Amino acid sequence: MALESSEPAAALIQNDIVIFGLIAATLGLIFWLSSGPTPFWKKFFSWVPALLLCYFVPALYNTVGLIDGTQGAIYNPISSRVLLPVALVLLTLTIDLKGVLSLGPRLLFVFCAGTLGIVLGAIVAFQLFDWFLPSVVAGDVWKGMAALSGSWIGGGANMVAIREIYGVDATLFGQFAVVDVAIANTWMAILLFMAGRAAQIDARSGADTRAIDQMKTRLEEHEAANARIPTLTDLMVIIGLGFGIVGLAHAVAAPVSAWFGANVPNAARFSLDSSFVWVIVLSTLAGLLLSFTPVRRLENAGMAKVGSACLYFLIASIGMQMDFMQLADRPLLLLLGAVWMAVHVLVLWGAARIVKAPLFYFAIGSQGNIGAAASAPVVAAAFHPTLAPVGVLLGTVGYATGTVIAYGLGQVLQRMAGG
Repeated sequence: MALESSEPAAALIQNDIVIFGLIAATLGLIFWLSSGPTPFWKKFFSWVPALLLCYFVPALYNTVGLIDGTQGAIYNPISSRVLLPVALVLLTLTIDLKGVLSLGPRLLFVFCAGTLGIVLGAIVAFQLFDWFLPSVVAGDVWKGMAALSGSWIGGGANMVAIREIYGVDATLFGQFAVVDVAIANTWMAILLFMAGRAAQIDARSGADTRAIDQMKTRLEEHEAANARIPTLTDLMVIIGLGFGIVGLAHAVAAPVSAWFGANVPNAARFSLDSSFVWVIVLSTLAGLLLSFTPVRRLENAGMAKVGSACLYFLIASIGMQMDFMQLADRPLLLLLGAVWMAVHVLVLWGAARIVKAPLFYFAIGSQGNIGAAASAPVVAAAFHPTLAPVGVLLGTVGYATGTVIAYGLGQVLQRMAGG
């Protein structure tokens, strides 16, 4: 009698070019539907974030056997080694540090407190579960938490960068992606609800809102003076910058990582012998340095949108590695994320109370971390449409710091886990 094969069934689509086209078409359809072509889809996407579908639809393709996302070149090298650093370059390049500093020390203080709350929240949540429900944080869960902190301090690109640095398993990464979407979007919904009652809340707390009023005026004038329709030249320069810098980063990263591996003790412990780590560091640094030059003006032509397009394709290529059937293994991770978020909120609330910050500072200080440039403008605009760029400014700061801080937090969590 013939033995049954234990090999998984071959995917229906195995051609990388066909899969690439399928993912691209899927993203295009999701974004078109999210624009609200009919009342049904407008209502649907008011509840379901487009980002979630960009991750879950490719995961569904993988789960039902339409594709095998763990094979081929779509994720590695195309997405993780090319599109990820390109996204980091373009998104980091849009940072206006002078503009952020001009927003006032109270806003920056609250924003930094939000970042501190993410770091402390991870440590507190991990320790509490290690005491009372150790099975929840057993094994490599610390790696997933490090990746999630990359998202909650920076954004999706930082989360993926940490995933690559620490080698987070695709299924574990998928589980924490669910935690990210569920917890972060619930908190954003609460902030949007509070935004509609900002005047009453600020009146009760005695917050000083004069700086916000002045900010609205400045932003209205800046937007009117700088917005423009991108030309073909603009787009080609943006693409040339992104891919050119990443190509140079790859060229430099190989010898640099080899030198560290051969000459620096414990280089492997801190991943300094990894060429990918240096690609991420060099790409982010290049984008940050260029943000101080006139090149940053390309943001007026949609540079961040090109970077976001790379990021969304990257998110889809990660999703296509996930199997939904394995998601139910760790439902308590949602509770872990809720405790983590609660600590963040408490730290942020305390900081806001110390400096008598208005609700806007509290909300954008949180969402500038948790949602980064993707959703921070949404929360900012809920207070006033002209404040959306403030969300972009603070959100993009996380792209420059998220990977570094999340990497350091990962080192702490690894030691707490006994690794």
